[in-house]
Amino acid sequence: MALRERDLEELQAHAAAAPFVPRFPAQPVHTVYVPADRFTATTVRDWAQEARHLVRDHGRPPFPDDIVEMVLAKLVREPIEDVRVDFEDGYGSRPDEEEDAHAAAAGAALREDRPLFFGLRVKSLEPATVLRAARTLDAFLGALGPPPAGLRITFPKAGSAAYADTAVLLCRQLEHAHGLDEGLLRFELQVETPPAILGPDGRSPLPEMIARAHGRLTGLHYGTYDYSAAMGVAAGYQSLEHPVADHAKAVMQVAAAGTGVAVSDGSTNVIPAGTGEEVHRAWALHARLVRRSLERGIYQGWDLHPGHLVTRWGATFEFYRDGAEEVARRLGHYLGRRVRGHLDEPATARAMAAFLLRGLRCGALQPGDVRHPRDVLEAL
Repeated sequence: MALRERDLEELQAHAAAAPFVPRFPAQPVHTVYVPADRFTATTVRDWAQEARHLVRDHGRPPFPDDIVEMVLAKLVREPIEDVRVDFEDGYGSRPDEEEDAHAAAAGAALREDRPLFFGLRVKSLEPATVLRAARTLDAFLGALGPPPAGLRITFPKAGSAAYADTAVLLCRQLEHAHGLDEGLLRFELQVETPPAILGPDGRSPLPEMIARAHGRLTGLHYGTYDYSAAMGVAAGYQSLEHPVADHAKAVMQVAAAGTGVAVSDGSTNVIPAGTGEEVHRAWALHARLVRRSLERGIYQGWDLHPGHLVTRWGATFEFYRDGAEEVARRLGHYLGRRVRGHLDEPATARAMAAFLLRGLRCGALQPGDVRHPRDVLEAL
C-alpha cells in the first residue's frame, strides 16, 4: 500500500471535521395552527370532540371501515401531534398589552397539558415586527417555564440566509434571559416568498439558512397562500397541488435532504363545515391532498380546522397500511439477500425502513404489520 499511515490519519481527521452533524428527531404527522385569541387549555380536547361530532352528524368519511375505526380511536387517544399557537396571520396586529396577555395565557395553558410537539408562531423577524416577535416569545416562555424538547418556534416569511442569523440570535438572547441551556430553543422557518426559493444571485438561500441555523432548525414549512399570491396565482387556483407549489416544495426537499431538517407541506383553506355535502366534499379534497403529499415524500402538513383531523389521520393511516405488506416483504428479501422481483439497493432499504417506522410512530401500523424488529429498522 503506497499511502502512509499518517496520510490515512490526516484523511480520517479531515473527514471527521464536518461543520454540521444533523440530528434526526421524530417528525409529527401534522401541525395544527390555532389563533392565539382562541387558544385555551382545552383546545386540543375541543378539536377532537368537534371532529368526532362531524363524523357523527355527517356520516363516515371516505375511508374503509377499519380505517375509520382507527381514526375515531386516534381522536380519543392522541388527536393532535403538534400544535402551534398563532400570533401571525391568523391573529393579526393588536395592542402590545393584548398580545402580551395572550402570549402569557398560551404559555400557561401549555405548561401542563400539551401534545408531544407544541409551540407558537410569532410575527416575522423583519425590522418592522422583530421586536414584537421577541416580546411575544419572552412573555410566552416566562409563563411556560423550562420548555421540554418538543417546543418549536415558528418564524414566518423567511427570505434570506441572514434571517436565520436573526433567529439564532433571538434564541440565544432568550436562553440567556430565561436561564435556559444554550441550544435548547429550536425553530422552524416558513418558506412563503419566492426569494426564499431563488435569490437575486440565482441560487437558493435555503442551504445557507440551514447551515447558519447551527443545528437549531427543525423544519422548513411551505406557506401555501402567501407564496402562491406572491407568484401571481389567482385566488381560485391557489392550492397545495399548483405547479408553483410543487416547484417550491421540491427545492425545499433538495435543500433539506440529509440535514435532519424536516419539510412540511402547507394547508388547504377549504374547511369541512356547512351541509353534509359540503363537509364530504372538503373531506375528499383534504384526503386527496394529504395522500398526494405523502406519495411525494412530504410527511407533514398543516391543519386549520377540527374537521381536517378526520382526513389527516384517515389518509395517513390508509397510506401506510396500503404499502406496509409490500414494503415489509421487499425488506425481508433485502435483509435475506434474496432477489424476488426487485433488486433493491441500500438506499431503498433505508427508505423502506423509514416508511415502516413512520407508520409505527403515528399508530397506522402495529409491530405485527412490519415483520421486522424495531431495532433492525432503526439500524437501517
